[in-house]
Amino acid sequence: MSFSVMNYRDSQYMNPLAASQTRKRTVTMNAAENRIRILLVDDHPMLREGIAAVLGTEPDMALVAEAGNGREAIEQFRVHRPDITFMDLQMPVMNGTDAILAIRKEFPDARIVVLTTYSGDAQADRAFRAGASGYLLKNMVRKELIETVRCVHSGKKKIPPEIAVEMAEHHMDDALTDREIEVLQQVAAGNANKIVANNLCVSEETVKTHMRSILSKLGANDRTHAVTIALKRGIIDIQAVSSLRRDAHWS
Repeated sequence: MSFSVMNYRDSQYMNPLAASQTRKRTVTMNAAENRIRILLVDDHPMLREGIAAVLGTEPDMALVAEAGNGREAIEQFRVHRPDITFMDLQMPVMNGTDAILAIRKEFPDARIVVLTTYSGDAQADRAFRAGASGYLLKNMVRKELIETVRCVHSGKKKIPPEIAVEMAEHHMDDALTDREIEVLQQVAAGNANKIVANNLCVSEETVKTHMRSILSKLGANDRTHAVTIALKRGIIDIQAVSSLRRDAHWS
C-alpha cells in the first residue's frame, strides 16, 4: 500500500503528531510488503526454531508459515504463496520430493530449496528433477541460509560445491531401475533373496539377476557394500528401509 498524494494532503490538516504517525505506519507497511516471504518445512521443531531465529535477524525477510510434513507444506503454500520454501526431504506422511512435485505442478514458478542432512548425488538429482531451485545442507544453515535465500530469490540456482561435484562424477553412470531399487531396499532391510522374492512376487533367480546388475552398476563388491553405497548416494530411501524393517518385525 503506497502513501497516496490525497492521503498526504489530508495529513496536512492533522496535528503534527498524528501526521507523523500516519507516515510511519505507511513506511512500515511498505517494508512488510517488500520482505521475502518464507515457508519452512521440516519435521523437527527445534531445527525450525533455529532457522526462524536466523531469519529473524534479517529485516527484509519474513517467516510466514511452517509445516511438519509434505502434505502440510502443500496446504501452507496454497494459503501463503511464499517467495521461498525450504523443504526437508525425509518426512512422515509425505516426503519432500513428492511435495515439491505437487507444489510445482500447481504453482510452476514456486522457488523451493531442499533442506537436508544427506549429501547424496542421487537424492539431489531427484530433487532438482522435481523442480527444486536450491540445495542446503543442515550443517551449513548458519553460514549459508541467508545467502541461499537471496540467491534463489534473485532467480538463480544454489548448489553446494560438494553436491555439484558428486552429481558431476555420477552423471554418466547407468542408473538403477525402479525394480532394482526395490530389491536393494529389501536387501537393506536385512531380507535374504528368498524373502525378497516373496515380498516382490518374483522368482528367487530374478532377485539374483537384479543383484548382479546392481553390483555392476554401483561398482560394489557385495550386497553390504551395495547397500552402503546406495545409502550414501541417496539412491535408496532410509525411511523406506526403516519401514520395511518394522513391517518384517511385526509380521
